[in-house]
Amino acid sequence: MTIFWFKQNRRVVDIDICNYMGYNELNGGVWMRIGEVSLLTNNVIELANFYKTLLETENGSNDGIHQTIISEETMLTVYNDGSVKNNTNQNISLAFTVDDINKEYDKLVKLGVDIIEKPTARPWGTINMSFYDPDRNIVYLRSFNK
Repeated sequence: MTIFWFKQNRRVVDIDICNYMGYNELNGGVWMRIGEVSLLTNNVIELANFYKTLLETENGSNDGIHQTIISEETMLTVYNDGSVKNNTNQNISLAFTVDDINKEYDKLVKLGVDIIEKPTARPWGTINMSFYDPDRNIVYLRSFNK
């Protein structure tokens, strides 16, 4: 999942959240990696349940303030910091790489998720789709052609 890019020596360099683990020249040579992505929401239980279903995982929690969905290398958490959210998120998106995008698409349709784009082959060798989560964050799924 590419989360941002920068120009270095006149070329665009993607930084991949799943694979980038190394030396970061922009940070003075300090090792750095993203440790957590947190979705701020007014309804932790609804959003957490959506991601538990999407990712086919269970965290054993029904906490209404904070839940950790993925706790491996890069954490995914859902959190209510007490401020009111407007749920018009247009500055961030999440992307997940999946093995079978058609299986995931069928699952999302059965859940009644608002699909933005059905699975579509891209010229760079992936099949991508996008949809809204319950807070209207844009989520992308991609699979690589085999």
